[in-house]
Amino acid sequence: MSEPIKVAVVGAAGRMGREVVKLVLQDEELQLVAAVNRTHAGSDAGLLVGLPEAGIAIMEDVEQALLESRADVMVDFTGPRFAYAHTALAIKYGVRPVIGTTGFTPEQIDELDKQCREQQIGGLIAPNFSIGVILMMRFAAQAAKYFPHLEIIEYHGDQKLDAPSGTAIKTAELIAEQRQELRQGNPEEEEMLEGSRGGYYQGFRIHSVRLPGVFAQQEVIFGGFGQSLKIRQDSYERAGYMPGVKIGIQKVMEQPGLVYGFEHYID
Repeated sequence: MSEPIKVAVVGAAGRMGREVVKLVLQDEELQLVAAVNRTHAGSDAGLLVGLPEAGIAIMEDVEQALLESRADVMVDFTGPRFAYAHTALAIKYGVRPVIGTTGFTPEQIDELDKQCREQQIGGLIAPNFSIGVILMMRFAAQAAKYFPHLEIIEYHGDQKLDAPSGTAIKTAELIAEQRQELRQGNPEEEEMLEGSRGGYYQGFRIHSVRLPGVFAQQEVIFGGFGQSLKIRQDSYERAGYMPGVKIGIQKVMEQPGLVYGFEHYID
């Protein structure tokens, strides 16, 4: 059996970070070597997530954790405010980034890809790690060839910071690759309340719902003559993303360069 992949988790006390810590501690192919969070410093990572003591204390400083742990991979679910700096820092020290945070500009992605290739390491930025979401996006892109009139509706909890979600934007990008820009609806359409028709992208609309009690869902609605088609995916808990996170950790070990989008790892 090969040596386990050494993983550092940044944002380890966050809602997604805790699930990643559980994944790594419970998988014999992975080894937790560092856990970073701005709070809970000194706490044992295992005890923090309800597992036996792991012998890994939560650290506050990302750079110190990367230097001392000699991790192979850094998994980061912190947030747009910190993700770019953390990613660049990981690449600087030869640690492969697996980032589950949105908000990167195309220019930032290109720059990080260049840095990964210079270091001869892999990396991944993924708006969503759900295999079901990847299939939903792929089916939607395929359907857009035949149903060019569509709208996207995504649902998340009321504490989500970005709108639309990274998943909705990625879905729109994949659809746009298969569909020429087409401005939908009546050309005389008028919004009686600003924003009521949603965000505009390549002629179609994206709607963001933010409510307490909602976790993560997305549907793409297609309309045609005498029929409609709905493609929908529902996530109910964060543990559902962990099989995808493990695939991401394994794949970044295989080849240099930064990949944007988990769908590139799903055959």
